[in-house]
Amino acid sequence: MGAMNATEVRERETMCPLPGLLIVLSGPSGVGKGTVCARLRQRNPEITYSVSATTRMPRRGEVDGQTYFFKTKEQFQRMIAAGDLLEWAQYAGYLYGTPRAFVQQQLDMGHDVLLEIEVQGAQQVRTQFPEAVCVFLLPPSIEVLRDRIVGRGTECTDALQARWQALESELRMVHAYDYAVTNDDIDVACVHIEGIVHAEKARASRQARIVEQWLQEEVTNVISID
Repeated sequence: MGAMNATEVRERETMCPLPGLLIVLSGPSGVGKGTVCARLRQRNPEITYSVSATTRMPRRGEVDGQTYFFKTKEQFQRMIAAGDLLEWAQYAGYLYGTPRAFVQQQLDMGHDVLLEIEVQGAQQVRTQFPEAVCVFLLPPSIEVLRDRIVGRGTECTDALQARWQALESELRMVHAYDYAVTNDDIDVACVHIEGIVHAEKARASRQARIVEQWLQEEVTNVISID
């Protein structure tokens, strides 16, 4: 059996694609999850971004269906009752959730999916998708995080206080993740996350599935020749 060149390898991977990677990016409020995800999407347009649903009001520059699916509380409750959400959580008085069908469809097609969610939701995803790659985004320091939250100027005092009260418990959840990346510089953080994705794709357990597919094809070819 002769060695395959790079073109042949890519052709076989295309013919027998592995399920995509579910990349979960999470972390405390104000850490910059949305900004990092936006830059990752610019740098890696082949990654599918999973748009979450929320009951909070849009912030300046956010677009319905692109940043979030903005729902009323009644609409969101109907999605929960119908089992349409992969995960959902209440945070700082608002509901957040991930539409299930879209994520599963993209993974089955071999597409990597980037999921940006709150800490509570990330734990639900881990339960349903143990193979998910979970990345916790850290701030450079507590002081920087406080300045980011207050500096946004998008929420009332009560909402800010609720977010701040949740901060300690959120930070303590870092141990439940596969990786932690500090968001001190957006592009550097993206490089680190991209490295994580490349490393996960190179896991021997994942590549072994491709090898098994190759070997099965070769056995079939030998039998047909005989």
